[in-house]
Amino acid sequence: MSRWKGLPEELDPRVRQLVVRLRRVKDHSGLSLRRLAAQTGYSTSSWERYLAGRSLPPREAVEAMARLGGDDPVRLLALHEVAAEAWGKGAGRQGEPAGAGPGTEPVTDLGTDLGTDLGTELGTELGTGAPRPHGRALRVTLIAGSVALVLAVAAAVLLAVRLTDGEGGASAADLTASAATAPGSPGESEPPRYTCRAERIDGRWYAGNSRTQKAILANGHAGPEVAEAQCLLREAGLSPGAVDGIFGPHTERAVRSLQKRANLVVDGIIGPHTWKALRE
Repeated sequence: MSRWKGLPEELDPRVRQLVVRLRRVKDHSGLSLRRLAAQTGYSTSSWERYLAGRSLPPREAVEAMARLGGDDPVRLLALHEVAAEAWGKGAGRQGEPAGAGPGTEPVTDLGTDLGTDLGTELGTELGTGAPRPHGRALRVTLIAGSVALVLAVAAAVLLAVRLTDGEGGASAADLTASAATAPGSPGESEPPRYTCRAERIDGRWYAGNSRTQKAILANGHAGPEVAEAQCLLREAGLSPGAVDGIFGPHTERAVRSLQKRANLVVDGIIGPHTWKALRE
């Protein structure tokens, strides 16, 4: 069993939970960092950052770790999705190089991670010194796709403004004001109202807000899926607080109580298994 260094105290709890689970899977697999790098396509230095909480691992790396350690990939990927949202808000980044986003690495580090380092390690393991370039190709493709999407959106907005100016004389300021006062915009003061209309359909309970069975929800989430879970928690005899569509401390406590009752992993996160328990 590896002796792990403590994680930074300021690390977001959702990111911490993912890192702790990855450490357990790695210990269970019995693989060294060197072997782990050779079998996943991510370098030893990358895994050191992932398992120290300094960088968020890509989804593909988490899935590969689950496969090697014999763990449930659905469970790990659910934790990764919640951690990625926290990381994207800047809540989990500790010592990450500037410009590195969730699950990515700085461009200047790719040559070391995927070229010299990984190429040398794989040469030792497999008898060849040729590096595996698929990581670089994937990242370049993703970056190119993002740039193309941004340019397409910008062109569409510019065209719409020009057409509006030509036909109706509306200015960019008018368009901005219109967007700010449109129904459902962030500036609208009245919050959505949810009701609980519990009914049993095909052997499952539904409350009329959402029919999802796979949405990943955790503390800080909001929307109709959260309201649906709150209604079903009430139906199960547990108190999630007000049915307001906001996943707060009261809702998390109710979820933990349900998970304990259903013999599930008690983590306060609603995933496919918890949805199944809610709808039964």
